[in-house]
Amino acid sequence: MARDPDTIEREIEKARDALADTLDQLGTKANPKKLADSAKSSVLATLENPKVKYPLIAVGALVGLLLVRKLFR
Repeated sequence: MARDPDTIEREIEKARDALADTLDQLGTKANPKKLADSAKSSVLATLENPKVKYPLIAVGALVGLLLVRKLFR
């Protein structure tokens, strides 16, 4: 049974529109600036966690102390 050419054309147009919408969504999700902002906010949120923040401060202070000690020896 043959299909009506107008029906086929409408289906093709719907498929094109759906594909265009999908590509727009992928373009938005894969935007490098958006990915960088997301990564930055994730890192900042992790660094604000006291279980991460205070040990990093302690390690930084220890490294600084060791550097100062090595410079003045």
